[in-house]
Amino acid sequence: MALVVLLRGVNVGGHRTFRPSALAEQLKHLDVVNVGAAGTFVVRRPIAQARLRSELARRLPFETEITLCEGRKLLRAVSDDPFAGLKVASDVVRFVSVLSRRPRSAPAMPLRLPADGPWLVRILARDDRFVFGMYRRHMKVIGYLGALDRLFGASATTRNWNTIMAIARVLTGSTRGSPVNL
Repeated sequence: MALVVLLRGVNVGGHRTFRPSALAEQLKHLDVVNVGAAGTFVVRRPIAQARLRSELARRLPFETEITLCEGRKLLRAVSDDPFAGLKVASDVVRFVSVLSRRPRSAPAMPLRLPADGPWLVRILARDDRFVFGMYRRHMKVIGYLGALDRLFGASATTRNWNTIMAIARVLTGSTRGSPVNL
């Protein structure tokens, strides 16, 4: 099954910049598909995770955290859309954070950050290494998303729900823009 690669903290605010399409081209022997500009890839040819991690680290022009997950596990986690039926305001972004490993413990959910006052981040659910939530477009949100590492005891790499759905389309072979039937 395919592997999903999520690079943490790249192409954000002019730091650790690179061209994901160029990296995908260098890895074409692995049938790599680049998804967006944030360092998200689907590797469709079989490869050991340790070997893939090593090959990525060798080709990147900087050091960064590399999170890998099996495509089938991501598809299983998103198949029961946790956002179904939710009305989302225009200033709210749905997201999925992928934890670097399965957490030993997790906070009670749903969870809102900050705990008092208007929420900036809401954690709705967790499925194994996948944390589903929403955040408001606000300067302080990055700090609350960073707190997920501490709350779950594992580093979290976050992607917009639209990016996750694009990954699912690549994994299922659906055409771009069409709904994903999981």
